[in-house]
Amino acid sequence: MENSYSHLVHIQSRDELRLYELIPNVVWIFDLDRHGWWWGNQAAIDFWGLKTVDDLINKDLSGDTQGAKDRTAQTFELAARQGLTIDPWTTYPNGKPKTLHMMHRAVLLGPDKHRGIIAYINEEVNLGETPENLLLVEAMRYTNVLVTSFTFDGAMVIENPAATEAYKQINTAALRDGITEFTARFADPAEGAHCLEKAIAEQGGRWTHRMQTSAGLRDHTLDIRITRHPLSGDFLILMSEYDVTSLHKALQDARDAQEKLQQMAYYEALTGLPTLHLFQDLAAAHIAHAQRKQEKLAVMFIDLDGFKTVNDTYGHEIGDQVLKEVAQRLKSSLRVSDLLARSGGDEFVALQLDIRSKQDALSFAEKMTSILARPVATHQGNIPIGASIGVALFPDNGHDLKTLINAADKAMYQVKRNGKNGVSMAQ
Repeated sequence: MENSYSHLVHIQSRDELRLYELIPNVVWIFDLDRHGWWWGNQAAIDFWGLKTVDDLINKDLSGDTQGAKDRTAQTFELAARQGLTIDPWTTYPNGKPKTLHMMHRAVLLGPDKHRGIIAYINEEVNLGETPENLLLVEAMRYTNVLVTSFTFDGAMVIENPAATEAYKQINTAALRDGITEFTARFADPAEGAHCLEKAIAEQGGRWTHRMQTSAGLRDHTLDIRITRHPLSGDFLILMSEYDVTSLHKALQDARDAQEKLQQMAYYEALTGLPTLHLFQDLAAAHIAHAQRKQEKLAVMFIDLDGFKTVNDTYGHEIGDQVLKEVAQRLKSSLRVSDLLARSGGDEFVALQLDIRSKQDALSFAEKMTSILARPVATHQGNIPIGASIGVALFPDNGHDLKTLINAADKAMYQVKRNGKNGVSMAQ
């Protein structure tokens, strides 16, 4: 606090206030940190219908609302920043409302340097004939919605306590060239400048931006309207800000959850490969394309040799590690345009595009058996594996995926019967 308000006058004791007794108008000093009066002149004591300054200092304010406390804090912040605030306040001497035209200066009080405001009351404002105006003013002061008016140049005219609290970290005196009080609120001031320009050009609107608030980066929906100053007639920007950070987070969480569910539906959890369902959808499109272009495709059914022994000997954790390594090797050996899926526990199916001949398919399958024949390194040692692969060609062995997979499966079992770890072409 001392660093933030070091420029303020420090009134160390009430002895320094003797000259204020000569002022005929009401003057009092309010201690924000104690939430009570620190001092008042005789006019202030009379105003509240009290007898002594001690009665004023000890006046019970426990019934004050949080909104009243927030507005007092706003008044201090604005006075500390601007040097002086002038606005109407409603007070309740003897329980009856009285609206006053008050000026405030920010000071520091006593040895502990409490935040304080000196209130100077120089006239009473008569709003009795239009009490609805006062109700609207009070509503703006105590709402949690951030409400601020700006000039078309981005200079602030007035703001409510909620806005003051949200942007109390902005030091208007230290704003760099090209940064206004309007644009300084934005996480990206250039974005703020564009928003101001767009608001003026379109005569208002509603947009959501990331704002730099005293609570950190927040997503605010800005409701901007064009209005006019009631005294000068100048056009002004009236901006209401609604914090939608929680809503945006909830929506993003919902999108993330949907993407996760989609990922789970289309990609196999252990290996990260496409599920057989996704493989079938993509393969059908490739088969239809190959049929139109009169191209060949190869479907390979891959079954690991001795995988049950791996699980029985080393456990399912090592078995899962072997499956993930196999999936990575198969994926690395295929082209980006080819398809690969895990169809069962230790079974995989692949679709190779643009095959020129039966020999091309066989050569590629033999390369895959060679890649899979290398032992898998684990923390329990090198695990030997192998694979039996059956190959079927489109359109030679079938015109749809189901027929081609069945043909490749039968060819794979022929390898198993002949001693495993090899390749067989469907007949």
